[in-house]
Amino acid sequence: MTDTQELNLKSRDAYVSWTSATIRYRDLDPNGHVNNGAINEFFEDGRVQFRNDRMISLGDNILAGFALVKFSVEYYKTLHYPGSVDIGTVVTKIGRTSYVLGQGIFSGDECIAVAEVITVCLDDQTQKSQPIGDELRAILANAQNI
Repeated sequence: MTDTQELNLKSRDAYVSWTSATIRYRDLDPNGHVNNGAINEFFEDGRVQFRNDRMISLGDNILAGFALVKFSVEYYKTLHYPGSVDIGTVVTKIGRTSYVLGQGIFSGDECIAVAEVITVCLDDQTQKSQPIGDELRAILANAQNI
């Protein structure tokens, strides 16, 4: 297993893939802060963009055979409307049947939140984990910051 956990996920320098999102008025909680559900959607936007940018060569298989099995977040600062955020994504571990993404949400240079996301590769027929194929393993290795 490749392990790059020494990455400082609170630093923009840790990430290899980026996308941006606009903060919407509907993202606010009653206190006027962007709510955690909206922040978690920003993380999802980052994963989707990562998949679209990095895994396009997988063709129609890009959507099949993956399941998110763990999503954990640490929130550091509040966000406010109006504004936008940048979402960074990097591969931090590659296992036999799963991989781990590190993600960060930034407003300017300030880290708002970081997430760890574990995804497992599934056999479409059995819905059981299967080894990561050579093509995907190469894609993931290219998305590490080592």
